[in-house]
Amino acid sequence: MIKLKQLLRAIPSVNELVAETEIQQYLNFYNREMIVDIVREEQDKLRNAIINHDQDLTKFMVDYQDETKGIKEYLINKIYQMIQSRTEAKFKRVINCTGTVLHTNLGRAPLSSGIMEKLTETVSNYSNLEYDLDQGSRGSRYDHIEDLITTLTGAESAMVVNNNAAAVMLVLKALAQDKEVILSRGELVEIGGSFRIPEVMKQSGAHLVEVGTTNKTHLKDYEQAISEETGLIMKVHTSNYEIIGFTDSVSRSELVEMSHNNGITVVEDLGSGLFLDLTEYGLDNEPTIKEVLDTGVDLVTFSGDKLLGGPQTGIIAGRRELIQLLKQDQLTRALRVDKLSLKALEETLRLYLQPEQAREKIPVLNMLTISQDEIKTRAKLLYDKLSEFITKEYKLEIESNISRVGGGAMPTQELPTWVVTLTCSSTDLHKIWDQLRQQNPPIVTRLQKDKLVFDLRTVSIKEIDIVASKVTKVIIKGE
Repeated sequence: MIKLKQLLRAIPSVNELVAETEIQQYLNFYNREMIVDIVREEQDKLRNAIINHDQDLTKFMVDYQDETKGIKEYLINKIYQMIQSRTEAKFKRVINCTGTVLHTNLGRAPLSSGIMEKLTETVSNYSNLEYDLDQGSRGSRYDHIEDLITTLTGAESAMVVNNNAAAVMLVLKALAQDKEVILSRGELVEIGGSFRIPEVMKQSGAHLVEVGTTNKTHLKDYEQAISEETGLIMKVHTSNYEIIGFTDSVSRSELVEMSHNNGITVVEDLGSGLFLDLTEYGLDNEPTIKEVLDTGVDLVTFSGDKLLGGPQTGIIAGRRELIQLLKQDQLTRALRVDKLSLKALEETLRLYLQPEQAREKIPVLNMLTISQDEIKTRAKLLYDKLSEFITKEYKLEIESNISRVGGGAMPTQELPTWVVTLTCSSTDLHKIWDQLRQQNPPIVTRLQKDKLVFDLRTVSIKEIDIVASKVTKVIIKGE
């Protein structure tokens, strides 16, 4: 057994390691200080491992018969891996095989590929973001998309901020700061990341007045809560959960009539904004923005990156005088939307001017309305490609299954789908699941009842070859 002192003395110096060809090549591209820090880091890790017997030194010397040469090779390899890890992009493309269309952890709505060319052209050059080309003077960034939103929703006016929570915050702060906001207890929702409507309301300076019960709220509950301090009546569409059974709620039209008779503004947070009726494709009835505004609701707020299928934004649409108050509020500047998101939203909205084009070209709508035959065709294609390489210890099957809408939208909606499942008698599927996520691009699947499931609803035709090659690589090479 080699003595620890020999191994410690065999660790090369920083200068010696930095001088190695494999490390030198990175000095042409990256900061020398960062490279040196990585070298020292890996030296310290190995030194501590040797001192604390954290690694099998016998195995180490089997791999490297000469300790001096072996330790240097080992360190160079570790330094190389760390440089690669430290410098590679962390925010990257992922292939979604989970079947969840609006997967919050995977970026929610993917943008239409046709948008990217227009996005690049606009944002990689100067633009008229806040410049009125007709007048030759300062303009408003909201003007670029306001007409589109009003045309598509029937609203008098509209504006955009950086997400829907910001939209709700701005509305409450601008219209109800230091005033009471009446809200049904059954609508006190919590969205992703533990952000709760009551907490958002508190931060805005508005005072929450809860009415009704969790499962039942009546019109008289709202009427009895109205006082001189009432600033708004708010309705929150429970898009991320559903209460079933002994329930009752007040319709929008009833709430609007009562509120307007009392001179009170009604605001509804729709959460997930939908422009097209998708019931003809077998989806649950989800109110469109236009349907909600047609009932007389004064303002609606909704997300751009959910059912709408665009970038992360918060959209506020409704009465012109109220939108004008929001635009003038000082908080608006802190919440304003950036030019990348604004352009992506504009191009997404332009697709909606032709509904059938929107369904085909906006990925979210396409994935939600795709036919079962098309999904099964994709499943068969992946199955055939994997069958060429899968050994007898693995079992492949094409099965019917259920996809989800995700993103806090249509919580009870089950989307029939077709999946390819992989089972194995000798290998831990959890290990394969882990290894697929380490690929480039990462493949994210789901484990379900001792099966690795590839849901083809959220996998495009062009991604099938990639999925097949990465699965084959993991199974055959174990990488």
